Amino acid sequence: MDEHTRDPTAAPPLPGESPTGWLAERNRWEHGTLRTAVIHGVRLFNAGEFHASHDSFEDEWYNYGNGSVESAFLHGMVQVAAGAYKHFDFENSDGMRSLFETALQYLHGVPDDFYGVDVADVRATMKEALSDPSVLHGWRIRLDDERPTADEDDHGETDRFE
Repeated sequence: MDEHTRDPTAAPPLPGESPTGWLAERNRWEHGTLRTAVIHGVRLFNAGEFHASHDSFEDEWYNYGNGSVESAFLHGMVQVAAGAYKHFDFENSDGMRSLFETALQYLHGVPDDFYGVDVADVRATMKEALSDPSVLHGWRIRLDDERPTADEDDHGETDRFE
């Protein structure tokens, strides 16, 4: 693990769960900063704050080299947030489709439970949205078997991205 991705404050997964990225034998995340960015990015996305979600994923993405599963996942999630932003904020379904098609390429091969994100559901929803963008209305990304939304801590965290 690279020192720059260590975050000892990143909480463990729910009891009994062991998503990809959790090192049970060491009782920590392989990349704690990735887990922290995922928590903030998903919560912001689920609150409809797609630009801030995009920034959360993008900021962490720069920690990983091309070709790593971490980079592919984060790049994919950047595209997911950007696609939702295009759809909801600009009513641009063609732009959303283009970004989702790219996101699907990046997320291809990423484990279904990456750092607690239900990546399988993200892929399935994007595929469905390509032909019916209305499926995005009310959809929230699942993290640790929940669909959390942003709280005050998440809004404070976005300050570091500006």
